[in-house]
Amino acid sequence: MKPKILSTLPGYTRAQLLSDLFAGITVAMVAIPLSLAIAIASGAGPAEGLVTAIVGGFLVSLLGGSRVQIGGPTGAFIVVVFGVIAAHGYDGLVTATFMAGIILLLAGWLRVGNLVAYVPEPVIHGFTLGIAAIIALSQLKDLLGLDPAENPADTVEKVAALWEARDTFDWRSLAIGLVAGGLILALRNLLPRRWPSLVIAVALASALAAIPALSVDTIGSRFGALPNTLPAPRLPDLSPARLQELLPAAVTIAFLAGIESLLSAVVADRMIGGRHRPRAEVVAQGAANLASSLFAGLPVTGAIARTATNVRSGGRTPVAGIVHAVVILAVMLVAAPLAAGLALPAMAAVLIITAWNMAEPEKWRGMLALPATDKALVALTFALTLLVDLTVAIAVGVAVGLALRLRAGKLGPEAQDPRDH
Repeated sequence: MKPKILSTLPGYTRAQLLSDLFAGITVAMVAIPLSLAIAIASGAGPAEGLVTAIVGGFLVSLLGGSRVQIGGPTGAFIVVVFGVIAAHGYDGLVTATFMAGIILLLAGWLRVGNLVAYVPEPVIHGFTLGIAAIIALSQLKDLLGLDPAENPADTVEKVAALWEARDTFDWRSLAIGLVAGGLILALRNLLPRRWPSLVIAVALASALAAIPALSVDTIGSRFGALPNTLPAPRLPDLSPARLQELLPAAVTIAFLAGIESLLSAVVADRMIGGRHRPRAEVVAQGAANLASSLFAGLPVTGAIARTATNVRSGGRTPVAGIVHAVVILAVMLVAAPLAAGLALPAMAAVLIITAWNMAEPEKWRGMLALPATDKALVALTFALTLLVDLTVAIAVGVAVGLALRLRAGKLGPEAQDPRDH
């Protein structure tokens, strides 16, 4: 369970420090608007997104088994978090996150995380597509400026509520969202890769929204001023009745955090030609979720997009991830009023583009070439995620997938060798 930072610091050079510093600052500029948008879409306040990125991001890099993994709130958790808050309140989410942290710590110590290698890839594709669709759907309210009477978690009910609110459509919100989305896509192609195109695009669109004729909802107008300091840590409600009530949610959070983090670490390995330590990574995710819950934050996991940004920006050791967390804290301390001015339609555009990238459209053609049973498994998991529940989708998908592989005599891990390196 030796953290990667202990292996990378011996022989650490000034040149690598400068590269990690630049990468950390770059990733922080990407993580700030994403963390705000993910928290809002999850039904929490924007401040919770920043707290999660700071606390969780710091510990994932300090204790993790990957050289370049970046931790924080991610889009994959929007569905789970929104549902837990709707059913149990925000305090319930904090308790479930605390419990998930303990589960992940136990999983790491017992090497249970190695079982992630047995999850069929079509199941991963299916629930990823389902989550992406739900995220995009959840952003239509702010993108179109709709004012529904309620905002249910159920997909079918959400579609009905949005349709009922169609008369509240605001063209100004759509215009600001389209400007933000267009700028994000254009600046990614026009600016050098290391430039924070996401921050620039959202800032420009929000500045446009400040014109009285184009006035739309902002983070500040809906949620009030953002805090400029971290909250004091405190234990959540750990009464036996509450723990029993929230155990299913905690298991879901732990499973999703573990699988997304390990998948992100595998992707990072391919980018840098390295090998992560799965056991240390799962333990770090447990510690990060425990700490995040103590500060009333959201669930933490490895973020594939931010990890890839870190690698492309020159980050090669956990120092870059630690810098990313420190930079977000510095921004929170000195620039919280500026973040309050960000336009919500622009934030919606950020998440819709994030959902599109999460769906990995470049892989769709390959999915169509899969065997019929694999395509059916993708479709089943997608439908259950979208229409029923993520927990049900994962449970049914894994059970059906393993049954099909047993029948074909192909049961075995498909991912990299899960032993520590």
